[in-house]
Amino acid sequence: MVENPFFRESDLPYALPPFEQIDESHYAPAFERGMAEHIAEIDAIASNAEPPTFENTIVALERSGQILDRVSAVFFNQASSNTNDTIQALQADIAPKLAAHSDAIHLNPALFARIEAVRAADPDLDPESQRLLERYHLEFVRAGAALDDDQQAKLRSINEELSALSTTFQKKLLDDTNTSAVVVDDVAQLDGVSADSISAMAESARERGLDGKYLITLILPSGQPILSSLTNRALRERIYRASISRGSNDNEHNTAATIARMTALRAERAELLGYRTHAAYVLEDSTAGSPEAVHEMLSKLAPAAVANARAEAAELQKSIGDQFELQGWDWSFYSEQVRRATYDVDSAQLRPYFELERVLQDGVFFAANRLYGLNFTEREDLVGYHPEVRVFEVTEADGSPVGLFLADFYARASKRGGAWMNSFVEQSALLDTKPVVMNNLNIVRPPAGEPTLLTFDEVTTLFHEFGHALHGLLSDVRYPKLSGTNVRRDFVEFPSQVNEMWMVWPEVLANYARHHETGELIPQDLVQRLLDSQIWGEGFKTTEYLGAALLDLAWHEIETGTPTGDVATFEAAALESAGVAVAEIPPRYRSTYFAHIFAGGYSAGYYSYIWSEVLDADTVEWFKENGGLNRENGEHFRRTLLARGGSIPEMQAFREFRGRDPQIDPLLERRGLNRS
Repeated sequence: MVENPFFRESDLPYALPPFEQIDESHYAPAFERGMAEHIAEIDAIASNAEPPTFENTIVALERSGQILDRVSAVFFNQASSNTNDTIQALQADIAPKLAAHSDAIHLNPALFARIEAVRAADPDLDPESQRLLERYHLEFVRAGAALDDDQQAKLRSINEELSALSTTFQKKLLDDTNTSAVVVDDVAQLDGVSADSISAMAESARERGLDGKYLITLILPSGQPILSSLTNRALRERIYRASISRGSNDNEHNTAATIARMTALRAERAELLGYRTHAAYVLEDSTAGSPEAVHEMLSKLAPAAVANARAEAAELQKSIGDQFELQGWDWSFYSEQVRRATYDVDSAQLRPYFELERVLQDGVFFAANRLYGLNFTEREDLVGYHPEVRVFEVTEADGSPVGLFLADFYARASKRGGAWMNSFVEQSALLDTKPVVMNNLNIVRPPAGEPTLLTFDEVTTLFHEFGHALHGLLSDVRYPKLSGTNVRRDFVEFPSQVNEMWMVWPEVLANYARHHETGELIPQDLVQRLLDSQIWGEGFKTTEYLGAALLDLAWHEIETGTPTGDVATFEAAALESAGVAVAEIPPRYRSTYFAHIFAGGYSAGYYSYIWSEVLDADTVEWFKENGGLNRENGEHFRRTLLARGGSIPEMQAFREFRGRDPQIDPLLERRGLNRS
């Protein structure tokens, strides 16, 4: 019998998982052995006869659980990126077991006693080690280590059920998203849509056995890109309604009951741990610190955002005239008309200049080279978990190794919506590991032989997700728990948002934005009009984002025992109460397909994007003030911030980079929220 590949460290470069050797049958035995060995390691630490020390307790914890780490990284990536019935069944089975495993560690009284003893001894530690000790202690306390036996038993039950419910939500949403894809029989209905997009829709239809038809697959947010160009209003309405009704349809994929149960359990757990609400519990361990601080910041944005959105709506209605009243399915289309009329910018004009390979090589990688001296070499001898995955070796300017970057760009029915970054191997000096990170996007694959042309938003997403990848690749810490993106949730989006700035930086744009057929550089006047036009639509963008952020908080500020009623009613009341109820602008994610908070790690944390954008906008100003795209600036950002991971308090890292606390004015200027 071939040895399970998870039972030993990979001997591939950078310990890349040996995907060619991994079979679905390996997962369950690897989880079983991984958990068993991890518990044995934990028991050995907890029962150590030697007095507790930082080395024999905290460092020992950092070294433990390596089989479990390896299988978890690969399995949960596949569950998101390339799932199937077998994977989904195993995920449903393993999720509560992993929750119980985590509780078995965090609720181990002997282990917690050793951690407390190390902390009380106040050892003379370097700053990173002291940070690690404090993070472990806080983690155990927040996990319920100080509760009594009955309370811990209740907590274990809640955690197991929540883990299972999160998996259920993810499966239902994926199934309903696939089911809700819109089928078009007649190409004439697709008037206004680019030829390459229509080809991609035909290819998507063929992949599902719908030859001769056109399949419009849905991306995760409420807004669908096709709505900006599709002239057929009835079809726009079909797509819009399909998008915003996901998870709320009268079928087996409805997520409403899952949401109600999850929010009730989270409230109950928070109360058990001594917090008024789940939001209070989550935000205690954030740079914001409390729900009140988040509401204070969002309250500065919401009135101006909604006022701008209503002004935009009035402009759109002028464009429509008295033909009909503006509806949600009209907004993107007529917003594009106004953008064209006002700024002479047509989004469709941009796509021929944004060919995927050029954007990646001559844009994303080019900017990283200019800033950090990084070089990227495709390793066709190394394979990923799917034939479409590409593997790049990353090296320093002097040729020394940095890590591996994996890219999985195309949408498929087996992949969840959205875009994200994962780590297969965390950088750690303690474990002598270099990072292996990946980016997942959901770009519709064109037919064979045709170029992959991106929208402006897709280019933004590519740069954004690569910012996360850089955070992982450039990590330079000792302990894996503090590596890369292992920072507080409302800080993790900051480096990725900063990286978006380079997509329109003149030197970078001139290097990649060339017509895919002629090689012609994107016209400078088009670029300038594009930049000028970016302020248009910020009322809509900010309002839809705030709708989601405030909806997230509303669900997680529920106290135990508070009835919520049906999901649609709760949602409508929450948006009205927060002052962001605009009929034509649904939240970026409605509750029933809000995967960030019900199938991801953003519960009570979706505000993080705009919280981080305060730091991002201020950082962009710093780069502009200091000469922009050059190695000196890149090295400063790398040394003071990217390389630090979570090894120092996040806002301390920002202050070391910026020289002061962040200011909100650059964000208000960027989003046009400081104008009457």
